[in-house]
Amino acid sequence: MRCPCRKKSETAAYADCCEPYHSAARLPATAEALMRSRYAAFVLENAAYLRATWNASTRPVRIDFAPGQEWLSLRVVAAHTAGSTATVEFVARSRIGGDTRVLHEVSRFVRDDGRWSYIDGDVK
Repeated sequence: MRCPCRKKSETAAYADCCEPYHSAARLPATAEALMRSRYAAFVLENAAYLRATWNASTRPVRIDFAPGQEWLSLRVVAAHTAGSTATVEFVARSRIGGDTRVLHEVSRFVRDDGRWSYIDGDVK
């Protein structure tokens, strides 16, 4: 299976890309890698991984997925790291029913004890 975090033209396999993060076999080395793995977790409706990678200061009690939502693509616009903080700007497209939706967000991340976590994001 092609990894959901990659373009359809890329051949990166899920087993070699995001699955090692989802199975806790490996930690994402960068905030961008974490953001990509979180996108893949949304595609696969992996709430446990999303909660585990969400910073405790902003983590929701539960994660709900929109019924019938089909994630179509992810494009990373920019990624910036400054010490133990980072931002990743991305555009994700999805479809619910016949409606295509676009999520354009600048996500904030922090690294504690060598582990990146998602803080929050500003939707553009």
